[in-house]
Amino acid sequence: MSDDNHTLPYPEPSREHPTLVIPDAAAPQPEKARRRPRWPWVVLIVVVVLAVLVVAAELIARAVLPGVVRSIVIEQLDLPADQQLDVETTGLLLPQLIGGRLDTLHLSTDAVTLEGITGAADVTATGVPLRGGELGGADGTIRIDQEQFTALLATTDLPVDSVELDEPNATLGGSFDVLGTAVPVSITLTPGAVDGDLELTPVAASVGGIDIDLSRVGSSLGGLGEGLTEPRRVCIADQLPAGLTLTGLQISGDAAVIDVDVDGAIVTDEALQEKGTCPR
Repeated sequence: MSDDNHTLPYPEPSREHPTLVIPDAAAPQPEKARRRPRWPWVVLIVVVVLAVLVVAAELIARAVLPGVVRSIVIEQLDLPADQQLDVETTGLLLPQLIGGRLDTLHLSTDAVTLEGITGAADVTATGVPLRGGELGGADGTIRIDQEQFTALLATTDLPVDSVELDEPNATLGGSFDVLGTAVPVSITLTPGAVDGDLELTPVAASVGGIDIDLSRVGSSLGGLGEGLTEPRRVCIADQLPAGLTLTGLQISGDAAVIDVDVDGAIVTDEALQEKGTCPR
């Protein structure tokens, strides 16, 4: 081989022309980091915010509604502005407010005067409309003391000067005239209710301080005796609002507990808020 054709060496790598490395197509490529979707977190945050708003709205409704109801009741029944009246509701209020009707409304007071009768009242109403209209229904109890129970019987022809309540009976004290002489009489009765009237069933009696046999006093005192010893019904509808119907009465301790049914139209019909009437 001639020395005229020398083998030239490879040129040294230049910074201006760097050596390119051809990647191996078969070699695994590093995966790009996957970006997780954000929408589940957004939905969760929205749900939490809505839940907080619903709870807040429910709390506000429970705080505001009793005062609103109290004002309406006081106005409708013409009660004093400072009338003590507790208001309670049941269930979630928001759905009921949206629907415009409360499922249940409970009203209670330690003392209220309705048509001259004063006592503690406890009433539960159902289907209470929030935009006007009649109640779905209502019932409750009125608890009165001896003085008020005496007033209920004052219009009857019973000899009533005083009443003493001793569960389960009521003892009436009074007198009747015999030949110009006032004879004291005492009658112990068990009260109840029949068809909206007060029913009084005698269980014991005394005349002039002497206990008498109820089975015989009728014949000895004639018509007066029969009136004292036989069960009698007394209408007290004229002592209560016309929208209330007496459904029960019993003596509990030293008080008379009157059960009443309330006409749902009493909130819209002023006539039902006035005193009722008794047949003549």
